[in-house]
Amino acid sequence: MWKGRAQWALVLTTILFVVMAAFLFTLWRDRPDLQALGWPTPDVTSASTADQVTVTWLGVTTLLFDDGETQLLIDGFFSRPSLGDILFGRPVTNDAATINYALNEYGMRRLAAIIPTHSHFDHAMDVGALANRSSASLLGSNSTLAIARGAGVPEDQLTPVSVGQRYEFGDFGVTLLPSSHAPIGWSGSVPYAGTIDAPLTFPQPVSSMREGGSYSVVIDHPQGTAIVQGSAGLPDGALADITADVLFMSVGGLETLGKNYVEQYWQLVVTSTGVRVVYPVHFDDFTQPFGDVVAAPRFTGDLDRTAAWFNALRDLWDTDTKLILPAFGVPIAIYAEPEPSAAT
Repeated sequence: MWKGRAQWALVLTTILFVVMAAFLFTLWRDRPDLQALGWPTPDVTSASTADQVTVTWLGVTTLLFDDGETQLLIDGFFSRPSLGDILFGRPVTNDAATINYALNEYGMRRLAAIIPTHSHFDHAMDVGALANRSSASLLGSNSTLAIARGAGVPEDQLTPVSVGQRYEFGDFGVTLLPSSHAPIGWSGSVPYAGTIDAPLTFPQPVSSMREGGSYSVVIDHPQGTAIVQGSAGLPDGALADITADVLFMSVGGLETLGKNYVEQYWQLVVTSTGVRVVYPVHFDDFTQPFGDVVAAPRFTGDLDRTAAWFNALRDLWDTDTKLILPAFGVPIAIYAEPEPSAAT
């Protein structure tokens, strides 16, 4: 009798497991179609004019600024731990082959600075490996510098951020202002909150890379001013006195925070700064291999709904502002008049 009940329990447990696995698989496969969003992408010839400041989006919030003389790299996330690595806490390390490929393929031979927006793995995991392959300064929080120290980056390349101070790299000026991380964890928490208080030597689980404080990055140049908002957290009043031309605006997990939050976010980073072009970033699935761009699953933040909210907010408050979806690996002349291609 007991043997029969145990067999039935095993069967029911197996069925429940299969049903749950199928449900989770369906959720994971349910993704917005980037081509159906209605946002245009930059024209591929937009960076053909000499002496223009260009920005090349390389997935998530990795952005390469280049004025022909000096290059700045925002974040620099190339290694891409798998979904299994993240869920099961497996130790990960830098993907040397992918990092070397990216540096060569996208001509990162004049890097003056590497600037992570915060210290989560999808923003700062590769900063040590990148700094060791260049002479670039690493400008970041104490947590970011702890990742670099774990990789053995020389101290003379490390610059701890002084919030509000302007740093010069060629014709670029860089100012980091206090912001916050989007509260997209359980019950409105920040995932992997906290700081990294000692040199972090890889391999390590991604949970070891704590946020360490988030920044809005303001990059000025004689041609114009850009803002990089690396997480969809509210910068409070930090951008109140900033006027800019271009915004790279994180949308990771944004839809899960609700329409009212999105309106507040838009007003603080778009309306108040007067930007004329918004490039949404951090919309892609960062567990995919470097270069494979697909939207994140809907349950992590429905990009279709976010796009509809953004379009409505633009039409209500900022009718002259353009929304353009960056294309992977395509340099954008950000201060030239945008000439987007047809909707993606």
